[in-house]
Amino acid sequence: MSLAHALLTSLLEKPSSGYDLARRFDKSIGFFWHATHQQIYRELARMEQAGWIASDAAPDGGKTRKRLYQVLPAGEAALRAWVREPTEPTDLRDELMVRLRADAAIGPLGLEDELRRRMQLHQTRLAAYRAIEARDFPPGHPATREKRIQHLILKTGIMYEASWANWCEEALGVLQQTA
Repeated sequence: MSLAHALLTSLLEKPSSGYDLARRFDKSIGFFWHATHQQIYRELARMEQAGWIASDAAPDGGKTRKRLYQVLPAGEAALRAWVREPTEPTDLRDELMVRLRADAAIGPLGLEDELRRRMQLHQTRLAAYRAIEARDFPPGHPATREKRIQHLILKTGIMYEASWANWCEEALGVLQQTA
């Protein structure tokens, strides 16, 4: 996935300034696609040059250089074409797995603290996701198709973090039994 497609999606949801896009990235899209503010501004300039988006001075920009970006038909067409392309699942590439293999091969290497740290990180993110779910998707409230899809995305994050937290707990148990 390119940053451009994430930005096009976000701008189709709501035309925004670069600053507002960066803040939205930090609060939502950034959970599954990270980008720095500098990368976002650079990509917006590239997308505008390509004719995918246009910008105008923001009405509330005053004397600042704040611009409001919106998607042009060419940008929507590019996003539609990209969405239809097949994708491969992401391979697991985690240094911790190699470290555990090393532990299995040469004996206890003291990975328990790292597993506890990782478990805490996953539990913290899981708690954040569950708080978002409680706030944005309360049970019993009818939801639009858009909201149901957004909830589905959030559920993926919840399952991911819960799975990793549980795995870390299991791995700790295995390391502690063999120590």
